[in-house]
Order: sequence, then C-alpha cells, then structure tokens
Amino acid sequence: MSEELPGWRRDGPKIAATLALACAGGYLFDLMEMPLAWMMGAMIFTTIASLSGVPLKASPHLRTIVIPILGLMLGSAFTPETMGRLGAWIPSMSLMIVYILFSALVIGGCFYRFVGVGPVTAFFSATPGGLATMVIIGRDAGGDERTIALTHSVRVLLTVLIIPIWFRLFEGYEPGGISALGSVWHLNLTDTAVMVLTALVGIFGGRLIRLPSAQLIGPMIVSAALHASGLTHSKPPFEVVNVAQIVIGASIGARFSGIALRQVFRVMLAAVISTLFLVGLAAAIALMLENLTGLPFRAVWLAFAPGGLAEMTLISLSLNIDPAFVSTHHLLRVMFMVLAAPWLFKLLQMSLHIEGDTPRSKPDSP
Repeated sequence: MSEELPGWRRDGPKIAATLALACAGGYLFDLMEMPLAWMMGAMIFTTIASLSGVPLKASPHLRTIVIPILGLMLGSAFTPETMGRLGAWIPSMSLMIVYILFSALVIGGCFYRFVGVGPVTAFFSATPGGLATMVIIGRDAGGDERTIALTHSVRVLLTVLIIPIWFRLFEGYEPGGISALGSVWHLNLTDTAVMVLTALVGIFGGRLIRLPSAQLIGPMIVSAALHASGLTHSKPPFEVVNVAQIVIGASIGARFSGIALRQVFRVMLAAVISTLFLVGLAAAIALMLENLTGLPFRAVWLAFAPGGLAEMTLISLSLNIDPAFVSTHHLLRVMFMVLAAPWLFKLLQMSLHIEGDTPRSKPDSP
C-alpha cells in the first residue's frame, strides 16, 4: 500500500483538475442543450486543454467503476418487444461485417501507402474495433501502440463530435432521453441490489469467459437477459449516468495529453480524413438500408458510425433512438474485430509476405 501512495500524491491533483475541467465543460454544454452534453463538454474541454499543453490525467480506476453502469443502462433497452425484432436486423448486421472488413483493408492500405507507418501499425490503426483491445492486439503483433492509440482516439473523438452536433443542427433534436431513466431520489433498495448484483455477475462472468471489454459487455448481457425476460425493470438513474459521461469524456480528452501536434500531424490528419470517410459511408449505408428494408436512417447511421461502443450507445439513448438496435450492432462490430483481426492480419502477412512493421516510406518532416 505504501508503494502506491507516491503515485496517488503525484497524479491526484492532475486527476482532480481534469475532472473539474470536464465538469465545467459538461455543465456548459448542458446549458446549451447539446446531445450527450456531459460527455461532449467534458471531452472537448479536456481535449483542447491537452493539446494546448496542460498536463491532464484521467483515472483508469474511475473509468473501470463507471463502465459497468453504462452496461446496465444499455442492457435495460432490451425489452421482450425488442427481442421480437431481432430477425429484422439480420440484413444490417450482415452488412456490418462487410463494412468493417472493407474499412480495415482499404483504410489500412491507405495508411501504409500514404502515412508512412508500417503494415502492422497501419492495419490495426484502421480496424474499427475497441480502442483498448486494438491497441493491445496491435502491440502484441509488433505495431506502434502510440500511433494505433492516437488514431483510434481521433476516430472516437471526431465521431462523437460530428453526430450529436448534426442531430442538434439538422434533425430537430430535443433533449431528454437520458433523464427519462429516472432519478436517484426514486431508487429503492430492491432496484439498487438488483443492479449491483447484475453488474457483479456480468463483470466476473465476462472475465471468466474472456469477453472483450468485460466490464461493459458482461453487465450489458446480464442486464439485457433480465430485462428481455421481464424479470426486472431497474435502470441506473440519470444522475449516475451523467457522472459516467464526465469520466468517459475526460478519459478521451486526456489521451491527447503530452502530444505535440507537429510531431503527429500526418497521423492525426489521416485519422481525421478516414473518420470523415467512415461517417459518410455509414450515412450512405443507412440511406440504402432504409430504402431497401425500412430500417430507420437515424438508428442505422448510429449503428454503423465508427465511434466507441459505450459512446455511440450513449448517444442513441440521449437522442432516444433505439439503444438496443445501436448497441447490438456495435457489440457485433467490437466482438467480431477482436476475434477476427488477428487472424485476418495473419492471412495478410502470409499472402503479402509481410515481415515486421517496416514503413513503406518515412513521413516528411513537419
């Protein structure tokens, strides 16, 4: 215990300052009635501060605590009526697999050809799976984990910025989706006990069977099973979800701390361009599926948008756009890429005779 105290003393003030800045951003965006206000405001304020040289730091322990809360909330969207609609989602879920394979191969090729990174780094920077899992898998395969993490951080950041602002400006967004969850003032002991037990079973069960992002996906699966069967209607209160938004937004923004823009400009520019392409491609797919299957454009766009699982399903809840549909598709995306990415890269290594992570060409000096 004594060995941990110096670290807490060193990082504590930075973490407190980061959370204070995140709260200020969230409060301002809430006053502006922006979608997902507490996460967006926290994320934007901390990102700007990080890139300006302010030494911010997020707490991984706080993120670990709040992530299961989001899993409980997302699982609560799976009602008996929702489960009856799963068959109608087969076309979009099938197309999701094609979409993410296309993204990984085409964008990975562009990263290798134009950005000046090695093939391992290029491929795992382009795979639209979970940020943490892609960094780990890419590092184990011999890639540059800093570049992979930076690329995925930009992807999540930009996607979470674009879509809520689009809905606010062009889709007539009305706030109130998350507040419909209920309040801490209406919680009772039974609901609290059910949610705590659900979270614990989900976390430890998910770790036991080695689920990717077990803290999120485990509680979500258990919560979805209980809600879909009608055994419970318990949902986390919106005040707790707002705290989770602040912590997640701060953790996204703090990832950019210590990054000098001129040193990573080419990588960040490529990440921005590829993200804009994927967001636009997701919108085109959503229009196509709406015309062919009748699935609503808004839900499909959110389901295919290249953001994080927690972030995109939070947006769907905030916008009151079928969280079960959106979370199911993002869960499929993350789990498929976690399972398929290492095997797909091995196949590419054998077919293209890739050895190591040697760049095709060195990037120009900034």
